[in-house]
Amino acid sequence: MKLKGRWYVTLYGPDNEVKDYREGNNVITTDGTSFVAAFLNSAAASPCTFTMNYIGIGTDATAENSADTALGTELDRALATISNVAGSIYRLTATFACGTTSAGDIAEYGVFDSTTGGTMLSRDTESVINKGVNDDLVCVTEITIS
Repeated sequence: MKLKGRWYVTLYGPDNEVKDYREGNNVITTDGTSFVAAFLNSAAASPCTFTMNYIGIGTDATAENSADTALGTELDRALATISNVAGSIYRLTATFACGTTSAGDIAEYGVFDSTTGGTMLSRDTESVINKGVNDDLVCVTEITIS
C-alpha cells in the first residue's frame, strides 16, 4: 500500500475574493506511515476511529522531508472536515478564519492526529501566502491510497 498526498490552499480576502492560491504534493512522513499501520492493526482487533483529522499551518519554508515530525514554525491548527472523495481518497478541509492567530507568511502545511503535538502524517511547503488578519485561508489535502 502506498500513500500520496496533494494540497490545495486558497486565500480569500474580506470581501470573499480569491487573493492567492497554491497547490502541490506533500511528503508522507515515516511517523505517518507507522501511524497508519498501527491503526490498521488496531482496527483489526476492535472498532476504532482514525484520528488524523487536524491541519496545521506555519511559516517555515524549509523543504519537507519524510523524517519530519512537526512543522518548522507552526502558527495554528484546526479540526478538519473529513470526506471520502472516491474509493481511495481521504480528503481533509480546514478553514483558518479571519481574526485568528493564523495571520502571517504561510509556507507550510501538515496533517496531524491531535490539536497540539501528536503524530504528523504529511507535510508540504509552498511559496509564501501572506495571510492578513482579515483573510480566510482554506486548506484542502487529499491523501490517496494505492
